[in-house]
Amino acid sequence: MEKVIDITERVPAMKKRRKRRTNFKFIALITLFLFIILLLLYFQSSYSDISKIDVHGAHLKDEEFYIEQSTLKQSDSIWGFKIADIEENIAKNEWIKSVKVKRQLLNGVQITIEEWQKVAYISRDGVYYPILDNGVIFDESNEFVPIDAPIFLRFEDEALRKKILKQLALLKPEVLSLISQMNSNPTEADPYAITLYMNDGYEVRAESNTLAEKLNYYPSIIAQIENEESFEKGIIDIEVGSYYRPFSEEYSLELKTDGENLEGEEQDDKQQDEQASE
Repeated sequence: MEKVIDITERVPAMKKRRKRRTNFKFIALITLFLFIILLLLYFQSSYSDISKIDVHGAHLKDEEFYIEQSTLKQSDSIWGFKIADIEENIAKNEWIKSVKVKRQLLNGVQITIEEWQKVAYISRDGVYYPILDNGVIFDESNEFVPIDAPIFLRFEDEALRKKILKQLALLKPEVLSLISQMNSNPTEADPYAITLYMNDGYEVRAESNTLAEKLNYYPSIIAQIENEESFEKGIIDIEVGSYYRPFSEEYSLELKTDGENLEGEEQDDKQQDEQASE
């Protein structure tokens, strides 16, 4: 036979459960109310103002420049700006590869900059301007001869610069670090001709469209040359195939050719004088 529970026995337990639910709702409402009050006080106080702006990744420009570009000030509200707007302001600079802005804790802002890398310099009127790996010539100059990247001479054509920069990006770091100067010297017969002057004293003649493919073998070429008992530095030609000529042979040949040309010109002048006297 099932036991029958009197309703009067269940009433105290029901009252306790109802009281617990009421207390829980009351505590939740009080907590929410206090949270809203604290939030309002926070927004009205100086604790919601920007107290610190950190910039990371600034090399081409200093941190103050990027803070000015962001238009943020330490007295501004931490919630009074759109992150996308700040990122857009900074990204307008052509040397910026990417930018990320984020809020930190309750009153800090962090700006993380990624700049295009400096890969070469271009010489203009004796002043050196950095060239970035996106092809942009950075507007800040250096009067001293740079040693941290190759110097470009006669590379005013932007399309040619970008082509060369793509080739440099394919070079092994140890090969790239050996390049001191690059000259563009195209001719009608060879519009892609360039000359490289290396930090170890060699001269390399190459083609701009096959530079990386062939110059990456530079260390092994030098090893073969300097493996000889009596080697001499000189010119390495990798335009078509690969061959080497010592400076003494190359420039003595040029001097001989220049002398022959000069002698020929003198003979022509002499013949013209004789014809004029007749």
